[in-house]
Amino acid sequence: MSDLHGSSSGSIAASGRWLVFGASSAMAQAVVRRVASAGGEVMLVARDPEKLRHVGDDARVRGAKIADLLQADLDLVGGHAALLDRAFAALGTVDVVLIAQGVLAAPEDCERDPALAERVLVTNMVGAALLAQAAALRLAAQGSGTLVGISSVAGDRVRGSNYQYGAAKAGFSAFLEGLRCRMSGRGIRVVTVKPGFVDSPMTAHLAKGPLWASPDAVAGVILRAAERGRDVVYAPGYWRLIMLAVRALPRWLLIKLRL
Repeated sequence: MSDLHGSSSGSIAASGRWLVFGASSAMAQAVVRRVASAGGEVMLVARDPEKLRHVGDDARVRGAKIADLLQADLDLVGGHAALLDRAFAALGTVDVVLIAQGVLAAPEDCERDPALAERVLVTNMVGAALLAQAAALRLAAQGSGTLVGISSVAGDRVRGSNYQYGAAKAGFSAFLEGLRCRMSGRGIRVVTVKPGFVDSPMTAHLAKGPLWASPDAVAGVILRAAERGRDVVYAPGYWRLIMLAVRALPRWLLIKLRL
């Protein structure tokens, strides 16, 4: 099995056919760059058409075959079926579906604006979960494939500092766990990736520290997970130990520390 650490990886996963939802996110872009460098084929779906074109152009330059670029608001769950119809028709066989859409907002902003809180919950959980369900069923009908959903360590222990986002990611992780059980025995692998702090445009307003990882480092984890089909992976791996400790904290201490 090929090592997926390098950007020129020739692994089956990297050189396969990828359907990427939320393609303009920093982590998705890093994955697409690696897939492109391996000569894979991609279909990219994102909300912002300008960012989508940029990701597609970059992927072409790096060597990817582009099946299509689709601008879509993935919060509109009624449009998921049509997106999947078009994607599977364009790609033929889909090897990996990556669900990478996400949005982060401060808890006080969500408290002031219920519409913003709704978007955080829908984008990170409801829309992502229903898209995962629909994509997994398409893969099952195909008879093979891997679904990778990007969740977050924030869902392992929901804290007051980002409780709307954390609750949404907790729900998405739980949904993927149930979907994994549902797809068991049907030839479909469902992988949950839980990144920790990632230095990206979504977190540009936050102070950085030694635990922060680059989108490319997380992309390496995603590619290895897609290749090996592990159920749940942390990105980077040390977050598994960190969250084991955080989950063990008593609630009174968690509140006192204001984590």
